[in-house]
Amino acid sequence: MKIVIAPDSFKESLSAPEAAAAIARGVQAACPQADIVTIPMADGGEGTVAAVLAATGGQWRSTRVTDALGEPVDAPWGWLDDETAVIEMAAAAGLEQVPQERRDPLRATSRGVGELMRAALDAGARRIILGLGGSATNDAGAGMLSALGLRILDADGAVVADGGAALAQAVRIDASGLDPRLATVRIEVASDVDNPLCGPHGASAVFGPQKGAQAAQVEQLDAALKHFADVCARTLGRDVRDRPGAGAAGGLGFAAHAFLNAVFRPGVAVVAELGGLAEAMRGAVLAFTGEGRMDEQTLHGKTPAGVARIAQEAGVPVVALAGSLGAGYARLYEVGITAAYSLAAGPMTLAQACANAADLLTDRARDATRLFMAGRRT
Repeated sequence: MKIVIAPDSFKESLSAPEAAAAIARGVQAACPQADIVTIPMADGGEGTVAAVLAATGGQWRSTRVTDALGEPVDAPWGWLDDETAVIEMAAAAGLEQVPQERRDPLRATSRGVGELMRAALDAGARRIILGLGGSATNDAGAGMLSALGLRILDADGAVVADGGAALAQAVRIDASGLDPRLATVRIEVASDVDNPLCGPHGASAVFGPQKGAQAAQVEQLDAALKHFADVCARTLGRDVRDRPGAGAAGGLGFAAHAFLNAVFRPGVAVVAELGGLAEAMRGAVLAFTGEGRMDEQTLHGKTPAGVARIAQEAGVPVVALAGSLGAGYARLYEVGITAAYSLAAGPMTLAQACANAADLLTDRARDATRLFMAGRRT
């Protein structure tokens, strides 16, 4: 009897592999004879590399790059046997790496992301999967492009400074030095964000405040990104600022559209494909998924919804376990979730729930499996 376990991470408590292991312990306790298949999941944000490597047996690598503040940081990334590199933007330019009092979206740079990509090219990558999410930047990917050889020049012919605000000074783009290896590598952007680059639904307006931008700074950044998009459109002869995902990761999606010929895919679909989730579902009788919080927003590209859709295609019922269930979570039943449960066994603080997340997951998975087994006997 095969049971598939495919959770995302539980933020601030468990990684996806840790969550999968905790659920597996509960399933094993209730059904010792079960054939348990664990496939840790992610949606393109933090934890994507860990989930992919856990599912595929790939290698961890690390490269010293420039972080969002322009300081050195050792950023981990993944390498798969088929010459695929898996990179998280958050590892090089992540918001959680920056103390709240130092967050500065006007000057934060995505340069380290380009440096990671260059390391992957040096290693011989023929495919680069770039997970977007958790970024501290709002520079339209200009820093990434600069690290890959693109020059953004001001009226005096000097290279503009790092950061989104400086893009207001851009006058000309010199793409002659862009790394030629980019033309021979397939770049897949894993993201669930479909925002445009500019405007009320753009990178600055929607995500800038999360990165520390005040109202006036949001307007300044939006204007700078609009100006940069104008310069890029003149250079390229086409305008990509309104393509879905252009506003992802502080506008890094725009750079990927404009200069990297990237293919955009839902993050959960990329990770599911690499982990062989659809194949694992064949012949399964039950599946588990989960994440820290599930609500109506989980429908929009988050892991439990993606896992449920794949399970539904295989006719497999899905139990979803979450740290908390928010408004509208029952809509997940529409996409294949059979039942959803919160982890808390009784009144407890968030700190207590995070500290005991593994045991709580194990307990709920055991209980759900016992109920499922009882139904099979009737």
